[in-house]
Amino acid sequence: MKLTRPLSLLGVVTMVQPLGAVYAPIPEQEQGKQFSVMVRAGISQDSNIFGSASSKIDSMIYSFSPTLSVNSSITDQTFFTGSYTLSMDHFTDRPGDKTLDSHTIMARLAHAFSADSSIDLSNTFSATRNPESTLSGVPINTDQSFKRNQFDGRFSSKLGQKIDGVLKFRTVNYSYDNTTLAASIDRTENLYGVELGHQVLPEVRLSGEYRHQTISYESGGGTKDKTSDFVISGLEYQVAKKTSLSGRLGYEWRDRASEKSSSAPYVELSTKYDYAERSYIASGYNYTFEETSNTALYNDTKVSRFFVNVQHAVSALIVASASLNYEPSVLQGRRGVSDLDETTTRFGIALTYILNQNWTLSGTFDHDKVESDDPARGVKRDRFGINAALSF
Repeated sequence: MKLTRPLSLLGVVTMVQPLGAVYAPIPEQEQGKQFSVMVRAGISQDSNIFGSASSKIDSMIYSFSPTLSVNSSITDQTFFTGSYTLSMDHFTDRPGDKTLDSHTIMARLAHAFSADSSIDLSNTFSATRNPESTLSGVPINTDQSFKRNQFDGRFSSKLGQKIDGVLKFRTVNYSYDNTTLAASIDRTENLYGVELGHQVLPEVRLSGEYRHQTISYESGGGTKDKTSDFVISGLEYQVAKKTSLSGRLGYEWRDRASEKSSSAPYVELSTKYDYAERSYIASGYNYTFEETSNTALYNDTKVSRFFVNVQHAVSALIVASASLNYEPSVLQGRRGVSDLDETTTRFGIALTYILNQNWTLSGTFDHDKVESDDPARGVKRDRFGINAALSF
């Protein structure tokens, strides 16, 4: 079980940055390392290993997770990075298989054609046998193991002294091992986008964007497929050296197969303040459509997501972090089915002790709570853990 919701020492908040191609863009935390290895091991207690509304199963979990990473500047203009992570979890009180293995493979290729034009391609494949976020309303002891593949492509180029353009593409495929779940929610989501940006001031960038999304289900797509069109405007503002703001506002028009079409505002807002070295507070709000785990009753869900992340360096060797997500949502009922209100709250804290540049020791706590008009979708779950990480 991966108790990683609190921000780590390398945690960051995703902010939309002004474009600017760079040669061999090696991630800052891995500069100077062609090969790196991180090994994590820990013990935790989970009060609800299946995330069920009733008949909860409590278990102690022993975890072991090594990660191998490689970074290589193939040329002065081309950079490759890749990683493989194995996660092994042993449950002392789990029905059925007590030891579960999960795998994640990531590869990224970035190439700068010039100082003003670049392409960035990445792919992440995961085979997860122990989902951290379980599916709401799924009966207890159901195998929720799944495979997920995500490919992202991004081409950016300067179109003038202060004008830039971006072409984007993303495809995500979900494939569940359980036959019933697979027939219900296996799908492919494709997203295409084009964006124009204007660097009004060195610290201010305005943008306009159009996106087109298709969601295609592997089974019963004639009743569940969707297409969406978005028009979005954006603002990135570096208020000061330690403060940044980012916002995207727009609208989504969604066309549902065999169901009534719908529309909704699209909102992405975030801010980050670095108030001291290795210390910051970040917060934001998102509003959008998302897919649901019960496609027989609901088309999708409209989600409002508020989040706050805090990291504070207590001392040179101790860092505390916390995160809070509050997500009120409305499941959009299919014909003859009423809409359903649901609220998800996720809270996590961590305390990390940096023994030296290679060793860290962390204590974590996570709390999940889902309150729903449908009692079968409610969840309460607490997880405590201690883990150590060695990197070299």
